[in-house]
Amino acid sequence: MYQYDQYDQTIVDERVAQYADQVRRRLSGELSEEEFRPLRLQNGLYMQRHAYMHRIAIPYGNLRSDQMRMLATIAREHDRGYGHFSTRTNIQFNWVELEETPEILRKLASVQMHGIQTSGNCIRNITADHFAGIAPDEAIDPRPWAEILRQWSTFHPEFAWLPRKFKIAVSGSKEDRAAVQIHDLGVYLSKNADGEVVASILAGGGLGRTPIIGAIIRENLPWQHLLTYCEAVLRVYNRYGRRDNLYKARIKILVKALSPEKFAQQVEEEWQHLKDGPSTLTQAEVDRVSQFFAPPQYDKLPGTDPSFEKHLLDSRGFARWVERNVRPHRVAGYAAVTLSLKPHGVAPGDATDAQMDAVADLADEFSLGEIRVSHEQNLILANVKKRDLYALWEKAKAHGFATPNLGLLTDIIACPGGDFCSLANAKSIPIAQAIQQRFDDLDFVYDLGEVSLNISGCMNSCGHHHIGNIGVLGVDKDGSEWYQVSLGGEQGSGAEGARLGRVIGPSFSAEEMPDVVAKVIDTFVDQRLDGERFIDTYNRIGIAPFKERVYASRQPAHA
Repeated sequence: MYQYDQYDQTIVDERVAQYADQVRRRLSGELSEEEFRPLRLQNGLYMQRHAYMHRIAIPYGNLRSDQMRMLATIAREHDRGYGHFSTRTNIQFNWVELEETPEILRKLASVQMHGIQTSGNCIRNITADHFAGIAPDEAIDPRPWAEILRQWSTFHPEFAWLPRKFKIAVSGSKEDRAAVQIHDLGVYLSKNADGEVVASILAGGGLGRTPIIGAIIRENLPWQHLLTYCEAVLRVYNRYGRRDNLYKARIKILVKALSPEKFAQQVEEEWQHLKDGPSTLTQAEVDRVSQFFAPPQYDKLPGTDPSFEKHLLDSRGFARWVERNVRPHRVAGYAAVTLSLKPHGVAPGDATDAQMDAVADLADEFSLGEIRVSHEQNLILANVKKRDLYALWEKAKAHGFATPNLGLLTDIIACPGGDFCSLANAKSIPIAQAIQQRFDDLDFVYDLGEVSLNISGCMNSCGHHHIGNIGVLGVDKDGSEWYQVSLGGEQGSGAEGARLGRVIGPSFSAEEMPDVVAKVIDTFVDQRLDGERFIDTYNRIGIAPFKERVYASRQPAHA
């Protein structure tokens, strides 16, 4: 993992001191809330429905065990004993006091963490594949390139006040596990015929009020030009992006208005002023950053382990967990393990301080002290020996991490919703919990196979509902909370691109939602061919059978 040098640490420490003085002036009345707002947002501090929320950056979802322990300490000492891991792989503390936030940032700085650019109209936390560096299908480890982009974009003076927030994702694998296509700017890394690293650049993706799948605007970009080309994209957006209308300010609106082809042409023209300039990457710079992501010293292990195989035969529960939550590793004798943050009755993505401490201990014992956060709101131990999997499973069970539902119906992605967020139209967490309760039979959920269910409390789409096989959106109808359901969304993988779901019809009350999802699932079960995933059945039969069943006995309701 990347380690701060003296310059990184100095910058973060100076920002902490600067912010502490800003908070002092706000508390003394020297700064009004209007004056303080842009200053706190630059450090990830929001005013939510009930309290301040502090959002902490986790670059490309990578954490050390000491950093996770510090997050546990903050949850325990400055919040209500838990934190929420978001779809941007950040962590959010929802109950912090303003006067304590400088101390939070001081503690974070002591373990090379911060809240810089987790808010505001700037380049946000850059995300990547949570299996980066260990996935068998990986051509290029995206983490060094994400780190290079992070260093370039942090405090970039030209892009501190963009028309709107700007999100970047990087992937270097055949399977897209970073949802690259729904980002403002996406980077797919690969190798050309000569074995050189090249990038395909996508622009104009995003969800929200106007969901759009990003378009490829440049292919086979040599690695040396990654920063200059991205800078050209940002310059065109900064110059022509809408600032007169908040709802039309994202880059996706600009790309759509111009067309991807014309936007790409403008980027190419802008790039001619930057190409081969000071931001051109050198091999020395790439090597400098890449050294922090060099593979660890793995033990030489056989591909199979007799004790592991025996446990698979002897324990049905362990075998099911391995099938759902354990992924192949590129190194023989190792595996990647996902620790589920989706047990029944718990808000998706939430972890207590005790659980965070436990994850840090598990990482030290089983995974070389490293933890990953996925945009699906789970935690990953990336380097576990197969012979240790059973022992890890037993300890994970004790801490509530071993629910074998990865990729299944109850592995729900959800934003905090109206319980916390002041922007939300409706609550997300109670809906997720009600659906989990309705489908509390793990055998049944297991037999359904892969089904993604995503919930957002408003059109900002922090729960990525547009790309869920089943998507749920909270809407405000005459001051009441209602829920719109869409079907057929998909994150996309390999040659299959991401797809946006279609709304099935009028919205539903909170009380109706478990029954609505049950009817959708019943339709799938009735129509499913052998081995079909939910999305395969949906693509084959279309939306009509689902819609007919859901509304068959329902009285007319809100649109």
